[in-house]
Amino acid sequence: MSQLPRRTKIVATIGPASRDPEVLVRMIDAGMDVVRLNFSHGSHEDHAETVQMVRAAADRAGRPIAVLQDLPGPKIRLGQVADEPVQLHKGQRLTLASGSVSDIGTAERLVVAWDRFAEAVEVGEEVHIADGMIRLRIESVRSGDGEADCVVEIGGPVSSRKGVNLSGPADLLPAVPEEDLEHLAAGKAMGVDLVAVSFVRRAEDLEALRSRTRCPLIAKFEKPQAIAAAESIVAASDCIMVARGDLGIELPLQQVPRVQKQLIALAGAYARPSITATQMLESMVSSARPTRAEVTDVANAILDGTDAVMLSQESAIGMYPVEAITTLAEVARETETIAPFHDWNERRVRRDSKDPGWAVARSAVHTAQELDAAAIVVPTLSGRSARLVSAHRPDRPVIALSPSRETVARCNLMWGVDGAMMHHHAVTEELIKDAATKVRELGWLKPGDRVVITAGLPSGTPGTTSLLQVQTV
Repeated sequence: MSQLPRRTKIVATIGPASRDPEVLVRMIDAGMDVVRLNFSHGSHEDHAETVQMVRAAADRAGRPIAVLQDLPGPKIRLGQVADEPVQLHKGQRLTLASGSVSDIGTAERLVVAWDRFAEAVEVGEEVHIADGMIRLRIESVRSGDGEADCVVEIGGPVSSRKGVNLSGPADLLPAVPEEDLEHLAAGKAMGVDLVAVSFVRRAEDLEALRSRTRCPLIAKFEKPQAIAAAESIVAASDCIMVARGDLGIELPLQQVPRVQKQLIALAGAYARPSITATQMLESMVSSARPTRAEVTDVANAILDGTDAVMLSQESAIGMYPVEAITTLAEVARETETIAPFHDWNERRVRRDSKDPGWAVARSAVHTAQELDAAAIVVPTLSGRSARLVSAHRPDRPVIALSPSRETVARCNLMWGVDGAMMHHHAVTEELIKDAATKVRELGWLKPGDRVVITAGLPSGTPGTTSLLQVQTV
C-alpha cells in the first residue's frame, strides 16, 4: 500500500546527536523539513559548519530543507558552573549573584548573567532554573551587591548556561539584546532561511529586527505579556511558535493547553504558520518508543491546526533522532485522516475583503475540491500566495513554484506545501504554461491530471495574486 501524504511539517533541532552528515541525510529521508539551530549554545563557527552540512545533506537527499536560526532573546541564564553538573539538594542555602556568562559559579554561589538581577527579585519570590526542574525561593536580597540568598525547594543537577525564570518585572530586560544582533548578522552570513525571536513581549520587539534581516520572523510565545498582546504580535509576525517550555513556567501549568489552542487558532485566523514546540516526544531522548501521552499530544496539536511540530532535545542530544522524526511523521499521517478539512476551509481564516489574494486562495481551495483537481499549483515570488492557500487547509497537495531558493525553502514550514524551483516569468500566460509543465516534469503529477493554478497581474510582482485558472497537465 502506498504511503499516505504528510501535510504537517517537522522541525528538528540539530545538536551533538544529529550533527553528522549521514545522520542528517537519514533525518531528511525520515521526514525532517526544517532544521533548527539553537544560538543559545555553540559558536558561530559551529553553526556555519552545520548549515553547510545541512545544505550538502539536502542535496544528497534531493529535498530542499529550511534552516531556522533561533535567537536566545532576552533570556536570563546562569554563567559557567565549575565541575558541572553540580547537585542542588532540597533545603540547601545558596547565593545567586549578578555577573557575566563567563563568570564561574559553584553549588554554594551560582552566577546569574544579568547585571540587574537583584532589582528584579523580592523576598519570598520563586526562581526557576532549567525549565522549572529546579526551584529556589528568595530569602534575602542585597541589591547593592547584586546578590540574593535562596533556599532550594526542588533540587537537581545544574550545569552552565541553564535558563533562569523570574516572576519579577520583565520590562527591565532589553527587547533585543546586543548579543542577538551579533547572532543575526552571523546568521545572515550563513544564509539561514528563518529567524525565531525569543521572549517576545510586544509587537514592537519584532519591528526592531525587521530592518536587519530579510528572513521571515517567528514570534516565540513564552511570556505572559505576549499572551496579553497576542493578536498584535501575531499580526506583526510571519509565523509563531508556541514554546511550551518557558510558557509552562511563566504561566500556571494548567493554562498551557488552553493557550496553545488559542494561539494556533489566532495564527490561523491571520494566515500565519504555527509551530508547536517543547517536549513533543521527550521520552525519546533515551527511549526508542514514545509514551502514549506524547503521541496523543502530537495528534492533538495537529488537530488544533498547527503547521509544524518541533523536536528539541529529542533530536539534539537524544539517542534516537531519526526514530523521533519517523514517529512524528507516522502520527501526522494517521491524524490527518480525521482532520476537520471542511471546518478549516470555511472557518479557519479571517477574511480580508481589501486583499484579493485572500479571496483567490479560498476560491482555489474550493475549486480544487469541486473539480476533484489533483493539486493546487501556486507560482510565487515571496511565498505569500502559498501561505494563504495553505492557511485554508485544502485536502489536496499544494505545490509552490518559485525562482527563489529562499522562498522554496521557507515553504517547508507551511502545512501541506511542497516547493520547487522554476524560471522567472514576466508574462502571466507563460507563467501558467510553465507551471503546468513543471509539475509534470517533477513527477509529482501525471499527464491528464487537472490542476488549479493561481497567478498575479502583472506577473513578477509580489502580492498581486488576483486570478486562478484550471489546467490539464
